[in-house]
Amino acid sequence: MPSLFPEPATASTGWLNAHCDGGARGNPGPAGYGAVIADDAGHTLAELSEFLGNRTNNFAEYSGLLGVLGWALEHGHKRLRVTSDSELMVKQIQGKFKVNSPDLRPLWAEARRRIAQLDGFEITHALRHKNKAADRLANDAMDRGTGRPAASPAPGGRAASASAFSSSSRGGAEGAGAPATARPAAPTMLRGFTRGGAIHLLGGAALPDGVFVKVIPE
Repeated sequence: MPSLFPEPATASTGWLNAHCDGGARGNPGPAGYGAVIADDAGHTLAELSEFLGNRTNNFAEYSGLLGVLGWALEHGHKRLRVTSDSELMVKQIQGKFKVNSPDLRPLWAEARRRIAQLDGFEITHALRHKNKAADRLANDAMDRGTGRPAASPAPGGRAASASAFSSSSRGGAEGAGAPATARPAAPTMLRGFTRGGAIHLLGGAALPDGVFVKVIPE
């Protein structure tokens, strides 16, 4: 099994670079996350933005990391560098802080499980002003969820809605500045885990009463 945190790779080795951010208006409150994923040459591959419902800031931060990890794995990328302005989450993933919250521990465990599927992974902390694009997408998600008009996209970019396990993506400068377009609703596969005979969904998803589900071990 590859090391969880291998030595940094040299340039042009297929690494992805992602910035992710999460927030809640109130703690807990309406929450969302945003992320920008680029290749090693700096070309944007995907922008993720998801409303999570009524959650805490830390839940939203972890959801952003899980969204990035899910996108990388689903698209066959095995080397990932992540930047986040959540010092708590970064140091918990690095093993420097303990995970005491019962709400965060399942998210931490799922993040570590996904990281173990990569050949290379790095995560670093940055101040919020160095994470502006992801912050904008997180706020766009919260605006959508609360019915507020979304902020105008930053020059050269666009907001794209995404679930924690799927995303809207674009390559490089193609489509830069184009307005976001509505997409037909599509069935979304949800993921979670079982504990004590109950199903716990990840990413803030919820199911109404009376729904039948199919559980497939992974």
